Amino acid sequence: MVSINIDGIDYSVEKNSLLIDTMIDNGLDISYFCYHKSLGCEGSCRMCMVEIEGAKRPQIACDTLIKDGMRVSTKSDKIKATRKEILELELINHPIDCPTCDKAGECKLQDSYMDNGLYDNYIDKTQKAPKKPNIDFGGGVLYNPNRCVLCTRCVRFTRDITKSSELGVLKRANKSYISTIDGLNNNSYAKNIVSLCPVGALSDKDFRFKQRVWFLKSTPSFCIGCAKVCSIYIDHNREKNKTDKIYRFRPRENREINEYFICDYGRDSFNNFQSNLTTNMIEPQTIISTIKEKIKTSKNIVVMVDANLYNEDIEKIYKFSNTISAKLISPLEPYYDKTFGDKWLKNSYKCANIFTIKEYNIAQKVDIDDIDLLINFNHLTPLEAKYRVSFQTHNDNRVSNLKVPIKVYTQYSGSITNIDGVTQTTQKVVDSDIYSVSEWVERILEEIFAK
Repeated sequence: MVSINIDGIDYSVEKNSLLIDTMIDNGLDISYFCYHKSLGCEGSCRMCMVEIEGAKRPQIACDTLIKDGMRVSTKSDKIKATRKEILELELINHPIDCPTCDKAGECKLQDSYMDNGLYDNYIDKTQKAPKKPNIDFGGGVLYNPNRCVLCTRCVRFTRDITKSSELGVLKRANKSYISTIDGLNNNSYAKNIVSLCPVGALSDKDFRFKQRVWFLKSTPSFCIGCAKVCSIYIDHNREKNKTDKIYRFRPRENREINEYFICDYGRDSFNNFQSNLTTNMIEPQTIISTIKEKIKTSKNIVVMVDANLYNEDIEKIYKFSNTISAKLISPLEPYYDKTFGDKWLKNSYKCANIFTIKEYNIAQKVDIDDIDLLINFNHLTPLEAKYRVSFQTHNDNRVSNLKVPIKVYTQYSGSITNIDGVTQTTQKVVDSDIYSVSEWVERILEEIFAK
């Protein structure tokens, strides 16, 4: 560790680490477009200029290694003037279409202009490059070359992260733009470049023109698309006279699991948790009384549990099955899809909580031939029984004598442990007036033990 001084404040940091990382980690004000911790230094935008004592000219923070005793200024008149000049070069070919741009409100270019605004132009506006048409990159990504600041984050992502190299820079100078040969349709992580893009050049066609970002509320959560359980933000908004609606999933930084990214399957799964959901058609007390009576009159009882439920739900179901002397099972084979998994963020088990299922040693199959009562907590595997109770989140063709609605995971709080043993918690995102799995189990047990 060495000591450096930034704008009059001393910091103890690791020697030979990047100056820009120190500034970002300490919440210091620094403008940048091309730099990203996962992609490394490119040095193309030049916005992160700082003044270093002893240096002949301003230096870019993204390519400056820290040395002991370094004194850095980010607010000197020289640096402010330098940033204004660089910002004008970035803006000269950029269209003034913030009112129609999906990135408005979370745009690095807007932020930089507010911090380093240049209100007197020095460059002749007639020198603007001619407009270029939008390009569909495939994979649900649309590219607007007129907004592009050529930070090359998208190019470096496909080159260095997915190593598929679909994108590249064509032409030179103010005629340069990003292009593709084969498109992104075969890249299952394509939409990460939308999150990486610091401006509105890349947009997600599923989110395009759907909602203004300043209306959205972001809840830290996780994706349950597979056993990797990537960390995400769930962005949602309740419009006037409407119910709260989820508009997108975004990757959330988590160095233990998914770093800064998420697969497109998980990113696009948000609609699964707000469409075709079951609703409460029967009085809850009638449901509880019916289940209580069936438990009392049934000899062979099997309880089936979905491997996507919260840890708290699985624990309650485990205790519930022991209380009613039932066989507890959770077949994992139906979740397995070897064509889905890869060596990065997609696990072949398309269920989130396989770890907890195995921790409780829950059986994979039933060894009872004649089942009197089957109580199924959202598992999709069909199982024959004389009487079937199905607690389920979505409407489907599952055969059951009694269908009971339950909340999806975005409608209540809980925790999940991924396949690597990392536990994450989430809070309720949207409201629901039906019961969760745990609430149903608690009410059934209260009814069973009621005097």
